[in-house]
Amino acid sequence: MNATALPAGMTLDTFPKYLLLNAQRFGDRPALRHKDYGIWQSWTWEDQLDEVRAFALGLQAMGLSHGERVAVIGANRPRLYWSICAAQSLGAVPVPVYADAVAEELAYVLNHADVRFAVVQDQEQVDKIHSFADSIPHLKTIIYDEPRGLRDYDHTNLHSFADVQAQGRSAAASDHQLVSRWEQSILAASGDEISVMLYTSGTTGRSKGVMLTAKGSVGAAQDTVTFDRLTEQDSVLAYLPLAWVGDHYMNYAQGYVSGFCMNCPESTETVAQDLREIAPTFYFAPPRVFEGLLTSVTIRMEDASKLKQRMYKHFIGVARKHGEAILEGRPVPLGARLSYALGRFFVYEPLKNVLGLSNIRVAYTAGEAIGQDLFSFFRSLGINLKQLYGQTEAFLYVTCQKDGAVRSDAVGPATPNVEIRISDSGEVQFKSPGQFVGYFKQDAETRETVTADGFVKTGDAGFFEPDGQLRIIDRAKDVGKLNGGALFAPKYIENVLKFFPNIKEAVAFGHGKDFVTAFINIDLQAVGNWAERNNIAYASYQELAGHPDVYKIIAGHVDETNKRLAQEPMMAGAQINRFLILHKELDADDGELTRTQKVRRSFVADRYEPLINALYDGSSEKFVETEVTYEDGRKGRIRANVRIDDAAIYGGKAPMQEAAE
Repeated sequence: MNATALPAGMTLDTFPKYLLLNAQRFGDRPALRHKDYGIWQSWTWEDQLDEVRAFALGLQAMGLSHGERVAVIGANRPRLYWSICAAQSLGAVPVPVYADAVAEELAYVLNHADVRFAVVQDQEQVDKIHSFADSIPHLKTIIYDEPRGLRDYDHTNLHSFADVQAQGRSAAASDHQLVSRWEQSILAASGDEISVMLYTSGTTGRSKGVMLTAKGSVGAAQDTVTFDRLTEQDSVLAYLPLAWVGDHYMNYAQGYVSGFCMNCPESTETVAQDLREIAPTFYFAPPRVFEGLLTSVTIRMEDASKLKQRMYKHFIGVARKHGEAILEGRPVPLGARLSYALGRFFVYEPLKNVLGLSNIRVAYTAGEAIGQDLFSFFRSLGINLKQLYGQTEAFLYVTCQKDGAVRSDAVGPATPNVEIRISDSGEVQFKSPGQFVGYFKQDAETRETVTADGFVKTGDAGFFEPDGQLRIIDRAKDVGKLNGGALFAPKYIENVLKFFPNIKEAVAFGHGKDFVTAFINIDLQAVGNWAERNNIAYASYQELAGHPDVYKIIAGHVDETNKRLAQEPMMAGAQINRFLILHKELDADDGELTRTQKVRRSFVADRYEPLINALYDGSSEKFVETEVTYEDGRKGRIRANVRIDDAAIYGGKAPMQEAAE
């Protein structure tokens, strides 16, 4: 069934309009792929239009009306992406929710958003909703994708996705004008209406519903599609959380505007393998993903033969010295080019192939600061990795780096059509095409976030470098000073620590104190691999984290971190004096991380206050008892004597008090 031709000169200001357009201009090109049971299945743009249309008409027959909110909960699956577009085509507002949200978090969002329809992935999400049904009075209809485990449930208000589509197709067959009316309503829709509501990650408290207009969302996507020259020939792997602005922007919005193919992995566990099979041309990953990739490479090389280890070490050294210059087209001696060419043949290309990054034309990282060494490592391999800075309230992009003008310590100049300024207090503020219209049902918070002249307060401290690139120091509220006057920027310290593959997470403390201390989470995969190779037995993360030899390894990393900080005039006074390895991994289910894996610093500080006190009172160990949440929602407690170690402090390049002033 062909789509109605779009009128000449029509403004493309909603994603359903792009769906109709793409079905015409890219009809038989792949729009979406999904790996299921080990097999990649494909849908063309014409197929996608048919799937979205059938589901939209089914929702319409079930009573979904203009302006209502529709929750979308689950992993990156075709039917959930089609649900988003189907809701938008009816003038309803999709509200993606994190699939790993515990039942209470899920219920909060659904209740706050006054959701009446929910489209979910599977039985797990249905059960979470049912467990808090009394807290979600507006929710009347649940539609599920995967039927496994749901056969014996009461289906009065529970429907399968396939049945809703069948209802839509049946309605279209009985009313030959229905499809035409649906398409005409899409063409007549206003871009000023709310297109999606994305909830913030809740770093500083309860999540807020960020309302984004269709016109603003499309306009922002158009700017960056043009900036990075994205076309229907490109492809991406859609593995980021469905509810995160990064996924909705990078994959959904840019995909509809450019026409590129979006590929959904089989599961979160198969992402690495699926990435290798798809080998996308456009790639986005937060720093923690690149940290994980480097950790996996390091572990593999530790298990490799001596010859391969020597070859890897040599050519990685060549890449570190000349790789970025070659990538950016800068002058490099002939001998270095020849060495790099050999390295490309023996190391770089095979390594990129193993990681699934062989075809990358453009790659970005954002979400939090990335370590300079980590960033340079991937660029030195010939991967065009760049940085951007964004927020949900901006519909992601605020800044982004141009090809050939990439720095590890900055995040680029303003994205096209974005305006940035630094307030008198040093806070970064912006105006953007995709700028939100407000927080849902939270007018006071909206007024607090938006200035009188329309700029959005980011809460981040930063400044512009001479070349016009923005440099983010840290969250404005987290930047402080030690009692001696030295600058304390915890995120900077944490990122230096996290470059080491054995360190998964770090939390630094020091504002208003005499010196800096740190909590450290070891990377269980990396340290577990080391333990296996050294015949060290352990039964749990807690046991491995407290092992004396593990403390020696981490102490070495802290020492290297302090040596590096000592060479930074602004940071030499903030070297780590004391540290400990936490007895448990920081976990989003325990409230210590957000769903996008950012540390909730104030929560961690409150929860582990006795450990912080022990770091500063000279204790060599501290007994703690901590409540934990298991995967099935049960609570438990773990107890441990946490060891505390001292670290060496090194002389800096400049007096710290002067450097900080």
